[in-house]
Amino acid sequence: MKYLIVGLGNIGEEYNNTRHNIGFEVLDALAGASNLVFTPDRLASVTTLKHRGRQLLLVKPSTYMNLSGKALNYWMQKEKIPLERVLIITDDLALPFGKLRLRAKGSDGGHNGLKNINAVLGRTDYARLRFGVGADFASGQQVKYVLDKWNSEEQVKLKERVQLSTEIILSFASVGVERTMSGFNNK
Repeated sequence: MKYLIVGLGNIGEEYNNTRHNIGFEVLDALAGASNLVFTPDRLASVTTLKHRGRQLLLVKPSTYMNLSGKALNYWMQKEKIPLERVLIITDDLALPFGKLRLRAKGSDGGHNGLKNINAVLGRTDYARLRFGVGADFASGQQVKYVLDKWNSEEQVKLKERVQLSTEIILSFASVGVERTMSGFNNK
């Protein structure tokens, strides 16, 4: 059984270790734990993780955040993976730093990557793991904030929260979104 796990982010050195690229960071940690390497492919860098008899296709779109839906749709079609076996990992300003929230569906919450996915798919009923990045910015500074590097205080907790995110992904592929939400959303 195949699953499509898409971490949202932007390609390019200047975006590494920024709040907006947490989707890439989580997938890098998941792949790195199994010594997997991402290889450039059509519209993304990809690798495949095998876990409990399942194949998890890990995808980091190279389309930049605002066109994430293009890469998602391509890989769903290419690999014939239904929407119920898709999980998107994204940053979320509405959640405090490090708070993780798995949802089976929902709005874009003002997130441009999710807006594009919703527009391309024409629906919002797909699983997403929202990684809280907080909202510690002045009015009008949202873009600068999400494109900034993690501060020293955040970096202390980041590794543990990223590790928990990888556990949520593996649980999603093993037991499904509902049981995973019950087991992890309050951690």
